[in-house]
Amino acid sequence: MSKSLSTQPSRKPAPWFGRDTFASFRDEMNDLLSRFSSDSSSGWLPAERFPSLDLSETDGAIEVKLDLPGVKPEEIDIEVRGDMLYVRGEHKEEKEEKGKTFHRVERRSGTFSRSVTLPCAVDQEKVSAECRDGVLTVKLPKSEESRTKKIKVKS
Repeated sequence: MSKSLSTQPSRKPAPWFGRDTFASFRDEMNDLLSRFSSDSSSGWLPAERFPSLDLSETDGAIEVKLDLPGVKPEEIDIEVRGDMLYVRGEHKEEKEEKGKTFHRVERRSGTFSRSVTLPCAVDQEKVSAECRDGVLTVKLPKSEESRTKKIKVKS
C-alpha cells in the first residue's frame, strides 16, 4: 500500500492587489537593506548626521544637551532665532596615515545639524554653551515674560 502525496496544487497565499504578498515584502526588505549598504551620499541615508539631544526645562531656563563625540568646540555653530535653536557644524576627517591598512572605518566625519523648537521665549543675549567630554550643553535662560510667576492666594 503506497501513500501518495496530495495531487492538489500547492496553496500559496493569494495575491494582494495583483501582487504576491510575500514577493512584495521580500522586494521591500531587499530595497531597505540595499539602502543601508550603499554609499550614504547617494542612498537613502543622508550624509549629514543628526545628533541625539535632551531638552529640559526649569523655572528659569531651558537646557539642551547634544551628543557630539570627537567634535571640537570650534567646529560647532549655534543660533537662536525666535523659538528655534539651531546647532550645526562640520567634523573634519582625520588625515590618512601612511603604512597602515585599515580593515574597518566606522568613525564618522562630515556635517551635522539639529534644530529644535523651544517651549518658550528665551533671553538670546544670555545664552551660553559648553562642550565637555563629547556632550554639548546649551543653556537658554527664559525671558522675563516666560518665567513662572507664583500667585499667592489671599484668604
